[in-house]
Amino acid sequence: MPKTQILIAEDDPFIICDMKSRLESLGYEVSGTAVRARDAVVLVETLKPDMVLMDIQLPGDMDGITAAGQIRMLQIPVVYVTGYCDGPLLERAKLTEPYGYIHKPYETRDFRTTIEVGLYKHRVERKRDQLLKGLEETLSKVKSLAGLLSICSYCKKIKEDTGRWREIEMYIAEHSQASFTHGMCPECFKRVKKQLDDFGETGSGSDSIVLG
Repeated sequence: MPKTQILIAEDDPFIICDMKSRLESLGYEVSGTAVRARDAVVLVETLKPDMVLMDIQLPGDMDGITAAGQIRMLQIPVVYVTGYCDGPLLERAKLTEPYGYIHKPYETRDFRTTIEVGLYKHRVERKRDQLLKGLEETLSKVKSLAGLLSICSYCKKIKEDTGRWREIEMYIAEHSQASFTHGMCPECFKRVKKQLDDFGETGSGSDSIVLG
């Protein structure tokens, strides 16, 4: 089984080295590191890791929270690894719907618990989204007939909203998932047979058989 790929976004080289060592000791693989938030987004697009461990405070024109929002749109889960856990910064971070927080200073077990719970949550959400998409596609294909239909009592054509009269088979096929195969019911079969028998006996010269 391939190892879980983790990308680290952190600007402190000592913390990067420490996190990498802890993650590898737990059986994870560090697929890449970035010291700037914008670089982290680019790496995610290229490497497609299973998860990103993101520091909130990163140098450059983009912080970790903004980067996390963009990474979430790529459907990659983000866990914040930060010492900042209060105030407006936390409120901003919550809006990106992270898959967990690891607070500095951390312990090795914090990584295992947070990563596994976050990955599980992500898998559940992906499965749910796939089910919802499949349901929406199914519902989009379902058509139903409802309301009062105006139908000719003689030829059985149906009057559309536009005023045009359509053959009943065509109308139902366009407004439902039904299709047709033609046959003859017992009553009509008896009626047609009788007319044919009468025609043969009388030789009346009639040139049509009436089904209706």
